[in-house]
Parts: sequence; C-alpha cells; structure tokens
Amino acid sequence: MKALFFLRHYNDIDHITPVISKWIEAGHICDIVLVGSPKFLSDYRIEFLSKLDGVRIAHIRNLLPPLEFLRWQMQMLLLVSSLRRLFIGPLIGALARMYGAKRREPIWRSTTNRLLQRSFNGIDEGVIVFDWITRDSPISVEWVETVVSTARTMGFGTASLPHGDSPHASQLIRHHEWRLEPDSLFSAARIFDKLVVPNELCAKRFRPFLDDQAIAVLGSPRYCDEWLEKLTKISPSLLTARSGNRLKVVMFLRKSNFTTFWEEVSEVIGMIAAFPAVELVIKPHTRGGRRQPLTKDSSLHRLPNVSVASDDTHSIHLMNWADVIIDLATSVVFEAVKAKKPVLAADYLHAGRSALACFIPETELKCRDDVYKRIDEFLTSGCDSFYVEEHRLRFINEMLHVGGPDVLSRYVVLLEAQVKGRPGANAQSCL
Repeated sequence: MKALFFLRHYNDIDHITPVISKWIEAGHICDIVLVGSPKFLSDYRIEFLSKLDGVRIAHIRNLLPPLEFLRWQMQMLLLVSSLRRLFIGPLIGALARMYGAKRREPIWRSTTNRLLQRSFNGIDEGVIVFDWITRDSPISVEWVETVVSTARTMGFGTASLPHGDSPHASQLIRHHEWRLEPDSLFSAARIFDKLVVPNELCAKRFRPFLDDQAIAVLGSPRYCDEWLEKLTKISPSLLTARSGNRLKVVMFLRKSNFTTFWEEVSEVIGMIAAFPAVELVIKPHTRGGRRQPLTKDSSLHRLPNVSVASDDTHSIHLMNWADVIIDLATSVVFEAVKAKKPVLAADYLHAGRSALACFIPETELKCRDDVYKRIDEFLTSGCDSFYVEEHRLRFINEMLHVGGPDVLSRYVVLLEAQVKGRPGANAQSCL
C-alpha cells in the first residue's frame, strides 16, 4: 500500500516518524514531502527514514518548477496568520484580499496535481496524511483543502495524525484567549476522513466539530515503548560537559505565544542558580523559543552555572543528561516520566494547568517555596522514589498507551483502513 506524508516542522517529525517507520515495517511504501524549512532534510529522524527501503523523501521546492514553487510560497505567506501579527500585518491582509481565492486556486491545484501524480501515477489505492491542521497553521488550510479534495476525488483516503500529546489540561493558555468555548481553530480537522489523537485530552478539542466516528484515540506514537527503544539507537550522540557531582537540572520552555509569567521564571532561575551544587540548562522551544524575553536577559548569561541550550541540542540529549527536569507544560517531558526521572510541573509559572500535575500531583510546583524545597531535597536525599507509582502508571495508560502499549500497530491498521474499500481510480484521469 502507498501513503503520501506531508511534514511541516519539528513536532510533525517527532510524532509521525514512528508511524512511518512502522508503516514500512508492515511492508508498505510511502513518499514524504517536507513543506517547511529545508533544514529538516538533515534532521536525524528524516535521515533515518531516508535509509528505509520503500521511502522517498523530498522538499517541495525540489518537486515543483522554480516559478511555481515561488508562487506557491508567496501564497502561503499571504495566508499565514503569524505574519498578520507583525507590523506588516495590515499590508499582508490587503494583499491577500487583492489576490483572492479565485486567483490563488490555479497554483493550489497545479501544485497538488504535480505532487499526487508523482506519488500515485498508475496506483489505484493510496492514503494522504497530514498532521493536525488548524486555522492558524503555518501552511495554508486552503491549500490542504485542495490536496484533500483532489485526493478524495481520486478515490484515496485522507488522515490527520498527531503532532502533540496535549501537555495542558486547561484551555485558556495563550495570549488573548478569554472565552471558555469550543475553539474554532480546530474546526479545520473536518476536511479529513479520519482525525487521530493520542488521548482524550486531545480529542476533546476536536469533538465539537467532528462526529465520534471521525476521531480515533490510539495512544502516543512518540512516547510508546517501541519507538523510544528505537530512538535510543538512531539519535545522534552528544558529548555533554561533565558536571562533577552537581545536580543537573533542565528547564523546558514553551513557545512565546503561550502566556508565561516571565518575571517569576527569571526569579526561579536565579534562586536555583544560588545553589552552588546545581547546574541548570534552559531549553527554548524549537519554534519561537528565541523570541522569549528570558533568553535575551543578559543577567542570565552571567550566571556561572546556568546556560541556554543551542538549537542543535536535541531534547533527548538533555533528557539523558538531566537528573531533574522543570517543565512549563511541554509534552517533551513525557519521556522522562516513562523513565522515572523526576519532572517538576511548574504550573504557577504559566496560565495553564498541566496534564502532568493533574495526573501526578507530586510533580506540581505551586509557589517559589516548593521550588526551593524540591531542589534542596534532591541535593540532600537524591532523586529516587519521586513518583507515586499508581499516579505514574495512570498517566502512562490514559495519556500515552491508550488502548494498550502496542500503539504503532494501531496506527498502521487505521491507515490501511483508509486505503481499503475505496473505488479504484486511474490516477491519470483526475490530473
């Protein structure tokens, strides 16, 4: 069976690479088209996939004529919501209105036809896969709708796979989110035949907009045992500076559009740095992390036992290096929970309520005193016996292994079902 996967950025690669790997193990084939930064061609997971039999990987700029790619990219920029928030936002909005949907449609359709013809020329069965597409996605929903509708006309299935695991148990977590009601950002999921989520926390975002049969809750591809075991073999090694007998602490930050109380984050960093037996590494988010005020604070860079991780330092490197992790509600720490490494859910540093603190109350930091007490305890008593095992297992079973630990096989079965039962079609006739 043939699948065509579209990947946009770091999160997509994190969560969908395990599914692609299992798809190939099941004896199928696929194409992968990168539609984000070309730098991801050198990502170690993309390089791993490129070595598998039955996988073709290319960036979209290498699959389209140069002028067509340029027009495709310019149309994307006109519709990306992030640019509307910049000082040039009014100009972008005006250009988008002038260059309306009817003028954009020929490029959307031309690029779609080229990509689908390349993957499915002479093939009667297939499935097209994106990650979660929302109304504020970094690629245009308008183009994705064109790809999906064309694929459906050809008789192929479509699916939307996860790019996250819902680290938040609450909803109003971003700047200017003030109304507790269904978020229309997630309504774009209706364009797919099937939306797949790891857990119920993710599913509830989409349920107001989709029928129950359109949603599949299958567990986390990124944090299932099968993939984590493989990840240890394919991830690049990194020599980390020796820390002697110091307590090694990593703080993972969120994207800049999430409401974070940066003044108190800075205070906590200063307090932790005041423990001479601690070494602290701060990891900005892979998207937008460098725009946070904290990473620009010159006083932070003068602290001798504090450093900011570089972009080429993968989270898995820091996870392996750390003794303790401080989390501002990111799913990256879920791997540490599975490894029984202490994670401190610093919920009082941001506007949300983390899933980690809900499932595992012993992880929650409620005030500055809690931070001090925990660091002091780890220094004096070590990091063992941190979790209440009943809480940790409930978190794993309800957030990561929903339906059982054999997560990746369930994803393959679902994608196979999107291929089977569809009428055969000559790919040439619709292109």
